[in-house]
Amino acid sequence: MEKVTLGPMPFMSVMPTLLVGADVDGKPNYMTAAWATVACMAPPMVCVAINKIRHTAKGIDQNNTFSLNISTSKQVIESDYCGIVSGAKEDKAGVFTSFYGKLKTAPLAKECPVNMECKLFQSVDCGSHLLYIGEVVEIHADKDVVTDGKPDITKINPIVYAQSAYFDVGEQIGKAFSDGKQFKK
Repeated sequence: MEKVTLGPMPFMSVMPTLLVGADVDGKPNYMTAAWATVACMAPPMVCVAINKIRHTAKGIDQNNTFSLNISTSKQVIESDYCGIVSGAKEDKAGVFTSFYGKLKTAPLAKECPVNMECKLFQSVDCGSHLLYIGEVVEIHADKDVVTDGKPDITKINPIVYAQSAYFDVGEQIGKAFSDGKQFKK
């Protein structure tokens, strides 16, 4: 297969679509983000890249806390809305019902089946974006999306972002850390 060069870009084929929650000037705000991933297992940390000019970045900087909320494919309209409208111009607090956990300053979206409360560990200036690394203080999950004590992706059916579009999660095609054992040289 012939390869072509495309130039440098931050391309990842698929990314989770998350709602980043932060209290900004004392009001809950949610923004949609897809640039997020696991940062560390022990202690448990996640990270999300947010453009410096975003209203949500202001809230994270004010409180040193944020939340990552996993919405479902049934919430694609509300989730996309939170990404195309700035909380600086419009109050988005009513899009999702906010509740608070241990941190008291990281709003969690009640309608989302999984919510991660994060205490800011560090922010890294990467140019146009700040990479917010947060220590996960608690995970809140709807009872019906938990299997064996962990959130179950097949029950959550999270929104997946790729190529400026949203997708459902497909079916499982293999078992990680196991199927590769079948490879023989």
